[in-house]
Amino acid sequence: MTNVIDIVLVAFVIYQLLMLVRGTRAAPMLVGVAAVALGFYIARVGRLTTLSWLVSTLIPYLVFVLIVVFQAELRHALANLGSRLTLSRASSSESDAYDDIVLAANLFSQNQTGALIVIEREIGLRTYIESGVPLDARLSYDLLATVFRPSAPLHDGAVIVQKDRIAAAACFLPLSMNPVLSTQMGTRHRAGIGITEETDAIAVIVSEETGAISLAVAGNFERDLTVEQLRERLSTLLRRYVPPTTLPTPIASGNEENGDLERSPTYRNPDQTYTPGLDR
Repeated sequence: MTNVIDIVLVAFVIYQLLMLVRGTRAAPMLVGVAAVALGFYIARVGRLTTLSWLVSTLIPYLVFVLIVVFQAELRHALANLGSRLTLSRASSSESDAYDDIVLAANLFSQNQTGALIVIEREIGLRTYIESGVPLDARLSYDLLATVFRPSAPLHDGAVIVQKDRIAAAACFLPLSMNPVLSTQMGTRHRAGIGITEETDAIAVIVSEETGAISLAVAGNFERDLTVEQLRERLSTLLRRYVPPTTLPTPIASGNEENGDLERSPTYRNPDQTYTPGLDR
């Protein structure tokens, strides 16, 4: 019985480790660690004295190297462990946080402010988070409004949300290459669709040209949603009740709105060069 528990625990640790590095820059590093371990095993089995001595000498230092290299992943794992211990308390705060996305989308729609908000689900988005500016700040209506303000330095790019926190802003996303999409669709919408084609994330998109609210899920695109429809769809997709709220009264922002919003944001794919199109 003890052996069974031991095997299950080891398998669980290995599984959690693989899930932790999947889709991140740490994955190739883990392959390198596996290669060193394989070399050590071959040296021991083949009785290669010199290679065995070299590997044995390096292993003590390798432990410290791994701690430095994987410090972000280790910090993330400890944070996940802590969040699981306070799961019941976090669920309520997450519902309030996602309600802030609905309120912010309503504001952006009224002011015709372009915005792209990506909500992480099961598949990690750390690769895309690392392409932007890390924030790790609590998700709120005020913060979203500030980030996507046209004069703000972080308004170009996507905001990535992990649970009830904004992980990063100004993130680069892959563009959808689906030939069925309209050629009039701008880069913001193509970026929102592209990230949902590669992951299970949800993308909330607000057009700068028309103020239309759209939702992208699994490569599918839902356009011209009302605020109430967006709230219902997020509630369904996230399997979490997002309570209806009283929407704020639109306030004109004067010359700042007319001047700053004329600029079109650019979404860049690190592996691709493209010219931004009209965001309609």
